[in-house]
Amino acid sequence: MRLENKVAIITGAANGIGEAAAKKFVAEGAKVVVADFADHGEEVAKNLGDSARFFKLNVTDKKSVAEMVQFAVDQFGTVDILVNNAGITRDAMLHKMTDEQFDQVMNVNVKGAFNCTQAVYPILKEKQYGRIISTSSVSGIYGNIGQTNYAASKAAIVGMTKSWAKEFGRNGVTANAVAPGFIKTAMVAAMPEKVIEKMEATIPLQKLGEPEDIANAYAFLASDEAKYITGHVLHVDGAIMM
Repeated sequence: MRLENKVAIITGAANGIGEAAAKKFVAEGAKVVVADFADHGEEVAKNLGDSARFFKLNVTDKKSVAEMVQFAVDQFGTVDILVNNAGITRDAMLHKMTDEQFDQVMNVNVKGAFNCTQAVYPILKEKQYGRIISTSSVSGIYGNIGQTNYAASKAAIVGMTKSWAKEFGRNGVTANAVAPGFIKTAMVAAMPEKVIEKMEATIPLQKLGEPEDIANAYAFLASDEAKYITGHVLHVDGAIMM
């Protein structure tokens, strides 16, 4: 098992990609803090058995983040891996986008990752070991209509990841990002079938990705197999933006 005896915090782990990641990490031998604002995360953790614990987290609140990190230490003794997976969308064309929509996305997607990484890093620095994995998006690399806020937030993840790789490397901590393409989440499943078919037609592999595809990328970057990879953005998108 690639993550045996490792302790991971996964934010946004109550559903979708985050839930798939929690399952994958436990299967690979890790202890996992299922961190999410949604109470459903408690059921996710319960289903994963003794290797998982739920923490109700608000990534925009530093106090909540600090309590989560302490919770992980209290429950499992340390932290080895942080997956900054929590994120939201508030899509709108630029001329219709409100300040609230812009600020909400930036606060959760950018400030949330900043808060969690800042809180966890001292533990990793002391251990001289750690993995920080953050979720970007193809929208953050190439932009997308109606997603000024989301694309900006996911581009920020790339910039922060590269900065962290340079800052943290001397202390044995890697920092990488994953940029998913169109993935079969509940949000996508709710779209009309014709819209999904059009999406699939634009992807060279002719199909949407599964949450497990992203979870597998997280697990690889968290493992010792990726010990010499840092500052990298791994595209998992079926070559949609090649």
